[in-house]
Amino acid sequence: MWAALKARLRRREAEEAPTEAAATPAAPAQHAPEASSSRRSSAPAPRTSPEPAPRGGAEDVFADGLFGQRVSDETLDDLLDTLEIGLLESDVALPVVERLRRDLRKEFAGRKLRRGLDVEEVIRSSLERSVRAILAQPPLDLAARIRGHPGRPFVILFVGVNGTGKTTTVAKMAVWLRSAGFSVVIAAGDTYRAGAIEQLLVHGERLGVRVVRQQEGSDPAAVGFDAIEHAKAKAVDVVLVDTAGRQHTNENLIEEAKKIRRVTAPALTLFVGDALAGNDVITQAREFDQAIGLDGLVLTKLDADVKGGAALSATFVTKKPIVFVGVGQGYSDLRPFDPEWMVRRLFAEEAAA
Repeated sequence: MWAALKARLRRREAEEAPTEAAATPAAPAQHAPEASSSRRSSAPAPRTSPEPAPRGGAEDVFADGLFGQRVSDETLDDLLDTLEIGLLESDVALPVVERLRRDLRKEFAGRKLRRGLDVEEVIRSSLERSVRAILAQPPLDLAARIRGHPGRPFVILFVGVNGTGKTTTVAKMAVWLRSAGFSVVIAAGDTYRAGAIEQLLVHGERLGVRVVRQQEGSDPAAVGFDAIEHAKAKAVDVVLVDTAGRQHTNENLIEEAKKIRRVTAPALTLFVGDALAGNDVITQAREFDQAIGLDGLVLTKLDADVKGGAALSATFVTKKPIVFVGVGQGYSDLRPFDPEWMVRRLFAEEAAA
């Protein structure tokens, strides 16, 4: 995200430069007397680079009293407009853009920057603080939640639209849970696609995880119920309930998802969204939350998302924590979400490959 914002800020500076140069009258040429040979051989004084912004709090960059360079209201408005366009182009949702604008205006309006600071770096530091605040949802420690849950099994329900990698995420979650010391069973609740059932069976065979299934077209709520009963009988710690992808606008399928939730009574309901879907993933997550209730988000394909705005926006709009992120195709490429990792990724000097 920062790479795109930085490029836009520099384009803005380049566009303004000719205007400023034209407004400044040229100094008359002066012929200095020829310097002595000793002076001609001396090196010119080095140019000083702007001082980078301190990485501390906001107060570190501002000056008191008469010293410092004031950011005028006109310059601040122009700067915020430039940033807004860049943020929107990076898939940052409008409510998040408005929040970031408010934070920057509150920090800069009517204040003076310490002289010699790199304004670009000051903006970056300010944005980083705002992004950290947005991502600072109460964390969801899944392992601790499972260990503290009364009774067994701990049921996790996965919902989302088609094509987000939900079924693969269920298999990856099974791997993560087993590495944390939990036993797992999977419910193949996507009974609309025989391919989804077969896909989970293949994963289960590779991983040594039991997959509870029924034939194609069966009641998905019944599959979830069977898996929970099996887990109770075998003292399995966690049941992962896969479901069919469904559009948030399809009322019949949303009602079916509500039934699955009633029957399975999950301890945790996770929305699986594709980070590459941009602002669509935000709308989807919000609608699912309103329809059936969500406890957290799992964002897939984050390794391929060079913009990063969807992850930032989804947690802000839904007020739900990002619990896991998918960063690759391997079974080990599902990782607990780390806000600091996300901040570093968003503010990398170059766009992610």
